[in-house]
Amino acid sequence: MKNEKKELGIYVHIPFCKQKCYYCDFTSFAGCESFSGRYVECLKKELMHKIKALNNEYYNITTIYIGGGTPSYIESKYIKEIMNLLNSEITKNNLSNGNLNDFIINNEYLDASKVCNIEATIEVNPGTITEQKLTDYRKAGINRLSIGLQSTNNVLLKEIGRIHNCEQFIETYNLARKVGFKNINVDLMLGLPNQTIEDLRSSLEKILNLGPEHISVYSLILEEETKLYNLVNDGILQLPDEEYERQMYWYVKNTLELNGYNHYEISNFAKKGYESKHNVNCWKQKEYIGIGLGASSYLDGTRFSNIRDLEEYMANVEAGEIEKNIIVEEVQTEVDKQKEFMMLGLRMTDGVSIHEFKAEFGQNPVYLFRQELDKLTRDKLIIIDGDKIKLTNKGLDLANQVWMEFA
Repeated sequence: MKNEKKELGIYVHIPFCKQKCYYCDFTSFAGCESFSGRYVECLKKELMHKIKALNNEYYNITTIYIGGGTPSYIESKYIKEIMNLLNSEITKNNLSNGNLNDFIINNEYLDASKVCNIEATIEVNPGTITEQKLTDYRKAGINRLSIGLQSTNNVLLKEIGRIHNCEQFIETYNLARKVGFKNINVDLMLGLPNQTIEDLRSSLEKILNLGPEHISVYSLILEEETKLYNLVNDGILQLPDEEYERQMYWYVKNTLELNGYNHYEISNFAKKGYESKHNVNCWKQKEYIGIGLGASSYLDGTRFSNIRDLEEYMANVEAGEIEKNIIVEEVQTEVDKQKEFMMLGLRMTDGVSIHEFKAEFGQNPVYLFRQELDKLTRDKLIIIDGDKIKLTNKGLDLANQVWMEFA
């Protein structure tokens, strides 16, 4: 039956950037945009290959997420091509009744976001966006925008290698509203070099005045082999200490909650009904397939990803040897799935549902993980509240210690 199908997400990776941010260790490249047309053709071939391998009686595609890199850096015609292919395949896959011709206009499928209630997100960066691009995204069926701001302090933005300033962010946001986006996320970062709580207060004030539906708040992670790592290691830039970074986190959390945002996941805040469905599904251990360079997938208890070499990836696809791009990272046992269910669930501030765990695995997690939960309870990192196992305030600060118990 249709309502018995599993939900499936699709992630599409665009690895091109105008400039690589100094903190970024994602699979992305600056100065390679000349490959974008060839790369998108490979994306489409891989997408068709992976969708055709799915059992349509088993899956309903419910979310699309186009990330990067900087998806808004490439020409919008490429995003339209990807979305039209997705709209076509999702409409055929998800609609088991009716005449598909009812959903075709001018040889293009109506966007799946309307036909099949899909959440379709694209990441955009100020400095790479135009009103025409945003209009094209809307027409292609994208209904959720994620804007990479990080800070409204132009000095901080320059120090971390962002290509935009605060004024360009506000222009991008206003253009998005103008063309009809009603679901916008804004990214904000904590623990940046020389950042202060006053900087955060100013950023929050500007963001809240705009009123986005969703705000993601990430603490800077200093990754080796990034330009920022070297700048900090060489003493050129200095990071806030851990205690001050935690003060930043709680200042942001309290401010956003006082302004009507629900803190539903450790790094995410949303107005009611605007939680990111794509991310929530991942945290609830639902399945997804990744398309493109370095993209990760989770299907049938197996985690796998694509290789990260651009030329090799494209050559394999063009040769019809798509499977050569796949690296299997983990084939989960039942115990692996149970531990991961706990770890991912404890990212959510609502916690792990004991009822849902029992329904999934036929066991009570309170008994199954009694040693781990007893330790975490004694350390005041979690509480068991009715049906939920969830982090305490102390647990929010020491979440890595909690997750390690289920690693």
